Amino acid sequence: MNKKTLFLVHAAIIAALYVVLTMLANALGLANYAIQVRFSEALTILPYFTPAAIPGLFVGCILANILGGCLPLDVVFGSIATLLGAVGTYFLCGRARAWAQTDPAKTFLAPFPPIIANTLIVPFVLAYVYQFEGSIPYFMMTVGIGEIISCGVLGILLLKVLQKYRKQIFGQN
Repeated sequence: MNKKTLFLVHAAIIAALYVVLTMLANALGLANYAIQVRFSEALTILPYFTPAAIPGLFVGCILANILGGCLPLDVVFGSIATLLGAVGTYFLCGRARAWAQTDPAKTFLAPFPPIIANTLIVPFVLAYVYQFEGSIPYFMMTVGIGEIISCGVLGILLLKVLQKYRKQIFGQN
């Protein structure tokens, strides 16, 4: 398959998965408010495997936030947080993939950029866009907890599973 076509297919599938997983978390009451456990945030480790995950996650987040009824500033800044996290994972994990050959423990770096980006950006959205009661440090703590669960725990589990099938899925060794 042509590399450009494969890139677009990967990005589109990732975007669609992000939307579906966010809608599932919304239906279960987990994707909004102070502590957000979005299953879709586990996908933020995908830039470890493919750069197509960057636009896939960004577009998926935009669509999920629009379909989920988020306010326009949340759509913008929440999606920017996801984009920054994805770009950070991609650049950090270019090295992590090389390190993983000698030290598999370093694959645990993959979820850090999205955890940090969301923990720094989303609390301001909660405080100023939605005007939730609480302080920015409180929201940083609650958003950070949700991101650690979503990106850190679920993301690393996903990374470990995909590691075994990366060649079949992403065309990598």
